[in-house]
Amino acid sequence: RKALQPASKAKHFCKAHARVLRKVVLGLLGVAYLCYFIAACYLNFQRALALVVMTAVVVFFICWSFFKKHCGAKVLLLLRPVGKCFQKSWPWLKWLVWVALLVGLIVWLALDTGRNPEQLISLGGFCILVLFLFACSKHHSAVSWRAIFWGLGLEFLLGLFIIRTTVGIQAFQWMGDQIQIFLGYTTAGSSFVFGNTLIEDVFAFQTLPIIVFFSCVMSILYYLGVMQWLILKISWLLQVSMGTTSTETLSVAGNIFVGQTEAPLLIRPYLADMTLSEIHAVMTGGFSTIAGSVMGAYISFGIDAASLIAASVMAAPCALAMSKLMYPEVEESKFKGKSNIQIDSGQERNILEAASNGAAASVGLVANIAVNLIAFLAVLEFINSALQWFGRMVDIEGLTFQVICSYVLMPVAFLMGADWADSPVVAELLGIKIFLNEFVAYQQLATYKKNRLSGLEEWDGNRKQWISERAESITTFALCGFANLSSIGIVLGGLGSMAPNRNGEFASVVLRALLTGICVTLLNACLAGLLYVPAEVGDCATFFSTANFSSTSYTVYTCCKQLFASSVLENGTLSFTGSWAGQAESVLWLTGCCGHYNHTSCAG
Repeated sequence: RKALQPASKAKHFCKAHARVLRKVVLGLLGVAYLCYFIAACYLNFQRALALVVMTAVVVFFICWSFFKKHCGAKVLLLLRPVGKCFQKSWPWLKWLVWVALLVGLIVWLALDTGRNPEQLISLGGFCILVLFLFACSKHHSAVSWRAIFWGLGLEFLLGLFIIRTTVGIQAFQWMGDQIQIFLGYTTAGSSFVFGNTLIEDVFAFQTLPIIVFFSCVMSILYYLGVMQWLILKISWLLQVSMGTTSTETLSVAGNIFVGQTEAPLLIRPYLADMTLSEIHAVMTGGFSTIAGSVMGAYISFGIDAASLIAASVMAAPCALAMSKLMYPEVEESKFKGKSNIQIDSGQERNILEAASNGAAASVGLVANIAVNLIAFLAVLEFINSALQWFGRMVDIEGLTFQVICSYVLMPVAFLMGADWADSPVVAELLGIKIFLNEFVAYQQLATYKKNRLSGLEEWDGNRKQWISERAESITTFALCGFANLSSIGIVLGGLGSMAPNRNGEFASVVLRALLTGICVTLLNACLAGLLYVPAEVGDCATFFSTANFSSTSYTVYTCCKQLFASSVLENGTLSFTGSWAGQAESVLWLTGCCGHYNHTSCAG
């Protein structure tokens, strides 16, 4: 007992002064980080720029939380007269704001599409999809236009920031690059377990371990409360602007990061009391987005990470808006105006248990993806063989599921903004995504992208080997969602296990939610087509002056096409037009291009 007395006294002292000790420890850690931050900025500010941005964001939210806690009530009291005056003026002021926004949008569209008229096709497709959903609405007279306009407005503003502004492009490109670097750490674990040969050559060992790693990290972030904090902030923004209820908004916000069965777990205690419109919104959110874990797999295929992140973020407000257009609220929700929805933080006792549980939970997802790929690809091959057999009976060669989709969905692909030549390929990928799953579709899109970047000929006979960058971008957005027929069972099974007494009600709205989810991904694609800006081609003469033509790339292909277009072969004499006419080495460069590509100029 005497030996344990010092330890006992120390324990009592720590308990008695826990608050003070906590402040001292946090203060010391803060000072240590400040010293580290100053040193990093002093040594190389450009290198520490990402650290500066992250620190500024954290400091802002800490200061905001402190200000809200200690000064929020006083500020609200001071602003109350202004608020009352604003409420009185709002009935006529809101119309002035809406007219100003509408005029601004029309002027911007007129100026912007004047330079790239093909963007008008995407705008037309966007409007047609919204009108189609309104035509299919369950209760036309009950539509809340506030939710619709705010949702589409937020989607447009997010798209404008991400795709058009320099800050948005750089921020999301940086985020995508960091995710790719982060996912690269998977190799350390998978190479140790499977060996370098397998992870380089076998798809299952190359891509599926990424899902395990991502699931483990997400579980850790949940344990630390980071994910809950992010989801609550996004949910608050959507709820305040769109006027939706807290439960449905929380679930849709969660879908940005997690899958269609994990997001409803955030609102599990409230599912039994939610209205059918709210259930429809929950399902639509799941169908309209993809989980962070499988996003990592798609990035590993070579799909643009920034586009995938942008598509998931933009889908959240659009999913809520289109859900309320397709299935408006006609019941009295128990959660309207309720903001104190609690999120379960999990049962893990420490960070190691959270990491272990996250990795273990991914085993089912990995197995599900693997067996589905085996089954769907086998079924697709069988369907194609059967269609080819039936086609040959009436002298139709090459009839496949992909060919049928390319014809049926070709108008949809064209309305999204894809060129008419690219539309059959885009339609084929859409069909695979809707009737099979997006995993197979992204795999094929990655093959087309690889062919383009490798500098292959655009056409191999009658078969297109790749699609344009614009069509690639549009397709990336269009495929980014779990809206496919196989997901119906997953959604019904997941929600049914949480609220078994409502299985019949879930089944009654799931098809509407699936159709809405498909349209949300297509609306995102239309917006990507509307906002897409073609990349400027650099100076090909400068590029050729350093190229050795030992291999091909997309830049080599583009510049060779420019050179071919400027070459003129008359009576066996070769000449060049435009800027190529003044280049002394044009003939040498043409010879290099002819070594890889066919053109009439090569005959000379």
